[in-house]
Amino acid sequence: MARKRLSMRKIREALRLKASGLSYRAIARACLIGKETVREYLGRAAEAGLTWPLPEGLGEEELERRLFPREPVSVRKEAEPDWALVHRELRKKGVTRELLWEEYRVGTPQAYHYSQFCQRYRWWKRVLTPVLRMEHKAGEKMFVDYAGVTVPYTDRATGEKRDAAVFVAALGASSMTYAEAQDGQELANWISGHVHAFEYVGGVTEALVPDNTKTGVTSACFYEPGLNPTYQAFAEYYGAAVLPTRVQAPKHKAKVETAVKIVEMLLARLRKRQFFSLQEINDALRPLVNELNDRVMEHLGKSRRQLYEELDRPALRPLPAEPFEMAEWAWARVNIDYHVAFAKHNYSVPYRYLHKKVEVRATDRIVEVFYNRERIASHVRDDTPYRYTTLPEHRPDAHRAYLEWNPERFVRWAERAGPFAAEMVRRIMESRPHPEQGYRASLGLMRLGTRYGKERLEAACERALSFDLVSYRGVRNILVAGMDRLKAEKTSAQPEKPHSNLRGPRYYS
Repeated sequence: MARKRLSMRKIREALRLKASGLSYRAIARACLIGKETVREYLGRAAEAGLTWPLPEGLGEEELERRLFPREPVSVRKEAEPDWALVHRELRKKGVTRELLWEEYRVGTPQAYHYSQFCQRYRWWKRVLTPVLRMEHKAGEKMFVDYAGVTVPYTDRATGEKRDAAVFVAALGASSMTYAEAQDGQELANWISGHVHAFEYVGGVTEALVPDNTKTGVTSACFYEPGLNPTYQAFAEYYGAAVLPTRVQAPKHKAKVETAVKIVEMLLARLRKRQFFSLQEINDALRPLVNELNDRVMEHLGKSRRQLYEELDRPALRPLPAEPFEMAEWAWARVNIDYHVAFAKHNYSVPYRYLHKKVEVRATDRIVEVFYNRERIASHVRDDTPYRYTTLPEHRPDAHRAYLEWNPERFVRWAERAGPFAAEMVRRIMESRPHPEQGYRASLGLMRLGTRYGKERLEAACERALSFDLVSYRGVRNILVAGMDRLKAEKTSAQPEKPHSNLRGPRYYS
């Protein structure tokens, strides 16, 4: 069965992590994919000449076309050495990896180069060791988790009893620990805990190591299977990789497991105190955490803070100028009225994206719409339900012109033809219950002016008004019959004798 392709977003993430110096195994863990899959896709990128950062304006479709051309990609088939034999031979005196590599390539025409031979052997060897004591590099990792206990408090305003969750973070090299109380373990709390932890240590680590909590890592996420999109955006903003641990593998994050146990012992000191807000809990917890970091560890002879100053602090990356702004992500489809719905409010996008599937990113202030990672619309957030926020430039020209119609506009146009044409438009608008009902009749007059000329239209309107005929049809019939020219013809002729039945001026005297 053919293997399902990775999403282009996950491939971009693999390229970014590779450029930051992570190994294939670390990239595989961060993206929740197989190591050999990482190797294959990065190999395809190398063959296509793609490196991070990707060229500006390279869309999803073009990236996929380059990585998966229609012509079959030729992949070299190397013979895999017998690593068990290699491992046994290396235990003998005088046997080196270089010697075994030379013997291996004699009988293998398409053999690995020496560097890959050694690298693959190291990968194979790692699975032999059931327990590995991790040696953490300075500034490399921050381990994050929630404590297993909560802190009860009573809301002062409502009297409601609540339980505060406790977020815990620890640096790998120095074990510098941070903890804070939160009102829950939702995504907003998860992200804010990371932001405050980075601010507490004064820098950013190369990687974040969470467990597989659904708050940050989820394989059921529609936006990106594996990693929550907001957590992904947070990691990209700070330039950090996310390396989730395996499910039910606490030894993979022993650093934070130890920190959690210590923080839980600190919380035990507060068990008899009564709190009325999260702020009160954090005011009581912060001095205890500072005391923990300043306490000398007997087996090392130094405190966590001293190790932090020596190891982690010089190696941490600087914090960005502004902290990460929490955002919500969602899929949406552009409706026939060129709007997308988010939180029951409708926001416009350019009409050419009708029926397209787009991504919506919403902060507390802004709602942005993306198509193929390109921003196509941005609006000030409005949470009023069932209302519309529309930019005029997103409308088709015909819709924009229609919305710009108003009685005054039609009257101004008619004035170019003459006062009788303008009076006809005014009378048409006044004779309708709603001005919009007169738009079509006025548009008809505009087309008559284009077809017959403004002079004839003016004359036809004058004649129609003399008979109190206020309609588009009346003006059109006059023009079709040529009756608009009768006035000019009568001007040169002798005035006719008034009809005997007409009332003269003496009638009113």
